Amino acid sequence: MTDKKKIWISKPHMGGNEEKYIQEALDSNWVAPIGPNINAFENDLELYLGENSHVAALSSGTAAIHLGLILLGIKTGDTVLCQSMTFSASANPIIYQGATPIFIDSELDTWNLCPKALEIAIKEEIKKGKKPKAIVAVHLYGVPYKVDEIRAIANHYKIPILEDSAEALGSSYKGKKCGTFGDIGVLSFNGNKVITTSGGGALVTNKKEIKDKAIFLATQARENTPHYQHKEIGYNYRLSNICAGIGRGQMEVLNPHMQLRRDMHEFYVDIFKNIDEVTVFSVPNNDYYSNYWLTTILITPNKQKNIDKDALRVAFDEENIESRPLWKPMHLQPVFSEYTYYGNNVSENLFNTGLCLPSGSNLTDLEKQRIKDLLINFFK
Repeated sequence: MTDKKKIWISKPHMGGNEEKYIQEALDSNWVAPIGPNINAFENDLELYLGENSHVAALSSGTAAIHLGLILLGIKTGDTVLCQSMTFSASANPIIYQGATPIFIDSELDTWNLCPKALEIAIKEEIKKGKKPKAIVAVHLYGVPYKVDEIRAIANHYKIPILEDSAEALGSSYKGKKCGTFGDIGVLSFNGNKVITTSGGGALVTNKKEIKDKAIFLATQARENTPHYQHKEIGYNYRLSNICAGIGRGQMEVLNPHMQLRRDMHEFYVDIFKNIDEVTVFSVPNNDYYSNYWLTTILITPNKQKNIDKDALRVAFDEENIESRPLWKPMHLQPVFSEYTYYGNNVSENLFNTGLCLPSGSNLTDLEKQRIKDLLINFFK
């Protein structure tokens, strides 16, 4: 093992004012899941997303997905269509609700929900007498899914969309921000995202009453009475005022930090432009704008040169540089293996040949040179 300093795939990048907002919370004793930082952070997000957006700040993106399913009426025994190639947090809350996930393959343009497989799944499930109650669509690695096509199918069959935009804050489609396309949208502020609140997430809606209901459920569904009264099951899902202070500071640097990630994407495009075995995952056309949260590549195996995605991952690891295979599709996960899957193994093939590269907005010139030297030597 090398003694070189670790290069992480995507580490937090502070902007400078986070500490100021945290100190304000401490000085005023607003250290609970209520307070001025939460209100200001939600307002910052609403202004950024536009399109009549209403935002409820929560403890995680997973909490936002869970509440989103509840607000869409998902109950025990229902079925929910879910993109298979994603992080498990997109699917786990379906199980929380006692519902059944049905996994849908990706397409090659955006690596996201395949419209053809989606419609086949809907028709087949309706034939079985079980019309799906929601669609979980994901913007993978910050690249928007095929918004118009998925929306047309959802509208035709009258099935709401839960838009998992956990990886896509700052990305857009035809000029409209990701997080605003679903009937309910979800954001994540986990430590490895474009901006962070250390841990946190948000639910996005275009209806104020849905935001209010989300906050109500996220604060234990306490009724407005002098005593503690509860008519519904609630959850402890509200973001803390201190974490929201971090978020306020992060919102001030969202655009420049996102541009730094986009610059990292171009850094890799330049390195791989003459390397036949590698394709850098990029948006399909100018309708799509990606934050390139993580830059990802597909590697065509070359046995003579001992080149494949696993060999490159090991080479990175030996130099104390973090890389990671693409998300393993949910239908291949042991915990979800019993559930129905529709598709042609596109996501499986992507997983078998794809790798996520170090993509943080705070990589130094020296770290970038280490990465470049390794890649040039590996593919030489």
